[in-house]
Amino acid sequence: MTRACLDSRRVTRRRCVHLAAAFAGALALALSALSTTAPAQEKKGRIVCWKDKSGKTVGCGDKVPMEFQDSATREMDRTGVTRGTTESAEEAARRRAQEQEAAKIKAEENKRLAEQKRQDSALLNTYTSEKEIDQKRDRDLQQADIQLTQIKTSLKSATDRYNEVKTRNDTAAKDKKGASDALKEELSKATNDRQRFEQMVASKEKEKEEISRRYGEQKKRYLELRGDPAPTTQVERAR
Repeated sequence: MTRACLDSRRVTRRRCVHLAAAFAGALALALSALSTTAPAQEKKGRIVCWKDKSGKTVGCGDKVPMEFQDSATREMDRTGVTRGTTESAEEAARRRAQEQEAAKIKAEENKRLAEQKRQDSALLNTYTSEKEIDQKRDRDLQQADIQLTQIKTSLKSATDRYNEVKTRNDTAAKDKKGASDALKEELSKATNDRQRFEQMVASKEKEKEEISRRYGEQKKRYLELRGDPAPTTQVERAR
């Protein structure tokens, strides 16, 4: 516009500038009018259908009623073509809960994989052969056996003490006076001591089983990481 104006000899430069400014203003107004009227025309031609909580369509129109504002909707043009959909508030909440649960499961799985990777690295860095794993297992079992022997010795002493106190208590109970309070208390203590050592023996036995299981799993994993075949058990050898 400005170049064409300046090319004309009949129009002064000042007049040309005024005309260009007026043209620009008119163009801006036209664009503004288009931007405000176009959406209104699109919105005017829409049809919205809304659903109840069961997902069944219960009505259609140009505006969703207030009582169905949280319901799922489907927006169509006048030809019936779907232009957009929205989920209900209940569906949105359920979807968010599912996404959170999926994210939690994924995070836990990533954590598990990271821990497994750390354990695998430590396993390969600790042992140079499966034989070393067996040797470490045997040392731990030997130490557990030493402790178990000591506990069983204490258990025998506690059992002997219990039997001795119980015999005196039973004899005193047959007397008219009965067992004294001191004797009853002594029997109670002897009973508790015996039970405590019995529990310690059971715990140590369980510990030995756990040692064998743990080193068995380590050995199996070690061979998997090394690409070696799994060790053959005694039962499999017999077959």
